[in-house]
Amino acid sequence: MQHLKALAQPWWVNLLALIPFIAWAVWRGKRLVISGRQLILLAVFAGAFGFVESSVVIYLRAATGLLPGYHGTLSDIRRSSAESYEQEKSISEFPESLLKIEVFREVATMVMLTTVALLGGIGTRERCAIFLWTFAIWDLMYYAGLWATVRWPSSLKDLDVLFLIPVPWVSQVWFPILISVLSLVAVFAARK
Repeated sequence: MQHLKALAQPWWVNLLALIPFIAWAVWRGKRLVISGRQLILLAVFAGAFGFVESSVVIYLRAATGLLPGYHGTLSDIRRSSAESYEQEKSISEFPESLLKIEVFREVATMVMLTTVALLGGIGTRERCAIFLWTFAIWDLMYYAGLWATVRWPSSLKDLDVLFLIPVPWVSQVWFPILISVLSLVAVFAARK
């Protein structure tokens, strides 16, 4: 049984937990001009995008033979992969060519989320808030998509590879989920 770990690796990844608090502190003086309609539409985009990301991860694992049961039904995948789906092992077991593609996919993801923020915000503060909002929903839907399809993560204590740029970021699943939820609260609380 895995224990709750408070720290992500490398150490500086833990500083990400400060972002929602810093953002809220900066925004609370002058409230954000983002409508509820905007937030809903951004959430729809980010949610759909998060599910696409989880699907890509599943396809990559199947392509490399790291997803047992993928030749069968979705129930077969859930049964056989729930025990053996260990995301953090993907770094050492993925072919180098696919890891390079994965890095480019991560860059493309950040470009897409940044572009949506640039299009949706009227000022720098709103653009930053939209980026945080869409990133948080994208991240939450990524985990929800993985859980709905392959029943991973089976626990909030499961280790995950968060990003590969510039080096692999590894933490338990609760860490990015907490940051995402705090980011949503910060954006929502700082609106007019």
